[in-house]
Formats: sequence, structure tokens, C-alpha cells
Amino acid sequence: MRNALGLMAASVVAAALIAAVWYWTSSPHAQLASSAPATIPAAKSEPLPPAEAAKADARDTVDLTAAIPVKFAAAAQAAPALSAQPAAPCANPDALGVSRVVEVDTTGGPGFGFENFKQLDFLQDKEVVLTFDDGPWPGNTPAVLKALADQCTKGVFFSIGKHASYHPEILRQVYAAGHTVGTHTWSHANLNSKKLTEQQVKDEIEKGFSAVKLALGTAPAPFFRFPELQHNPAAVAYLGERNVAIFSCDLDSFDFRKTSTPDKVVQTVMTKLDKLGKGIILMHDFQKHTADALPELLRRLKAGGYKVVQMKAKEPLQTLPEYDEMVMKDGGKMPVSNARPVSSVVQTVSQ
Repeated sequence: MRNALGLMAASVVAAALIAAVWYWTSSPHAQLASSAPATIPAAKSEPLPPAEAAKADARDTVDLTAAIPVKFAAAAQAAPALSAQPAAPCANPDALGVSRVVEVDTTGGPGFGFENFKQLDFLQDKEVVLTFDDGPWPGNTPAVLKALADQCTKGVFFSIGKHASYHPEILRQVYAAGHTVGTHTWSHANLNSKKLTEQQVKDEIEKGFSAVKLALGTAPAPFFRFPELQHNPAAVAYLGERNVAIFSCDLDSFDFRKTSTPDKVVQTVMTKLDKLGKGIILMHDFQKHTADALPELLRRLKAGGYKVVQMKAKEPLQTLPEYDEMVMKDGGKMPVSNARPVSSVVQTVSQ
């Protein structure tokens, strides 16, 4: 009896297995099971936007004074056009702020600043544009950024290419804060000097463009200021062909003078501004007394009823690949004073 029941159970199991095999091999399930599994491409890993990357890299204290070739190379990732960063709510109810933002079409290389260019008078009465040259630089540029942030206002920074290659992390802080970043040549050479050939002038301009782009990790604005406001006519024409706007100024703070002090910077700017009524202000975030003067200057602007206009570019700067490559290769290297061997410079005197 037990044997008969066992045989019957075995028969039932065998029949079930045969039916299952027939079902999966003769039905549409067989085609799904035998075909290659469907795949969904993984989402492409995108790099962080420059602003977020800069925030991640930002430091409370910046005391770097040497080149950082590795960081400079890492920053050399071409990114899309500069874009406006979302403004954080202003914590200062009495802040100077930004009254309006203007977008500049740089086609043909328009010039701004009545010191050298008279055609484009776009500022209204009591409006100013804050501009800063020669950075980025440890200590001074971060202090300028803090003063601007405390007043929830914005400026245009014209960076020297070499300084950008020395301190890319500081320049990224400038961009992350929502300021406009332009360029100021590679080494602050006077482009109107007779000692420079036409090719050397072009190299100074283009290496500056590429160095700032590589330091930021994204294209800067096509805004350029000549060192010492020395406008080489041939260079002006070249910048026009490159669709780069040229900046002079309406009033100079003269903060670069050896006799300058924070009080003198404030007095110089306010005296000229009260006479002109408006204008593009030239300052230097490279200068410590400028950083020290800025909190009081911004308070005086607010008290005087002045309003800040921020200038942005319609399109980003297009750098030339050969200069990008050149700066990537040489731009992060600090100059050396001589070629002495290590053994003659550093010796073990105790062990």
C-alpha cells in the first residue's frame, strides 16, 4: 500500500515538472528568459557646478602663497557658460545691495569707462559699478569678499593670470559668491610698452584668459582691463575681433599708491563720486588698505544714496585651445631664482 502511494506521489511530481517545462518553453515567457536581459544605461555622472565645487573647497582662512600645480590642473575642466548664482537671502536689512543687473553683449569689443571710452553711458544718476584688479591674493581678496557679502552687493574682478594660477581656490570663492570674473593679462605687463612685440601682447592677453578659465574650472566673462589703463590700439582692435569688452573706469581710487591709506581710499572715491554723480570705480583687491577701506566705503555709498549695478556678460569667453594647453603645462609653475642642485641648498646638519 505504502509503495503504491509512493509511486502515485512520484507520478504527480513528475507530471507537474513536465507541465512546467512545457509552459516555459512553449510560451512567451521562454522568449523573455532566453533573450539578453534588458539594460538601462546608468545616469552619467556630472561634475559639481563650479559654484558648488567652490563652496566645498572654500576655507575660512586662506594663507597660501605658492603655486598649486595639482589643484590648478584639477580645475582645468571646461564647463558651460557662466551662469548667475542663486542669491542667498540678505541678512543685513540696511545693506547696500544691488539695485540692478545689466547684461553686456560684448560683440565687437565695446568699451566702458569715461577715462578712455565716451560712447556707452549706461549708468543712471547715483549708480556705481565696483571693480577690483590684480587678484586673487591671500588675505586681501577674502577680506574684500567679506565686506561685499556683509553689504549683499556685487562687483567685477579683473584677475591676473599668474595670480589665478597661484591661488585658484580664492578665485573660485569670488565666482561662488556671484561676482563677475574678468581678466587683466597674464603678468600685468604694460601692453602699450614698445618693448613688447605684437605676438607678446597677444600672448599676455590670451594666457591671462586661459589661466583664469583653468583656475575657475569654467569660462570667465569676456571682460578685460588693460594694466595701468594703457590701451594699445592694436590690442584694442584684437580684443574687438575676440568679442571681449574693454574696461577703463570713471574714477580711480589710487589705492595702489604707496602713500595710500584706508581713509585716503574712502576720501578719494567719495570726493570724485560726489562730483561726477555716478561711475565705474577702479580699486584693487590685491591691496590690503583697499580691503580695510571697503566696509567704510560701502557704508558711505549707502548713506550717500548711491546704488550698485552689477555687470554680467551675455556669453562666456571663448579661450583658444593652444593657450589652454600652454598654461596647463607651464602656468602652475613658480619661477625659480637659480638652478642650484638640491644638495647645495639643503644639507643635513643633525640626525
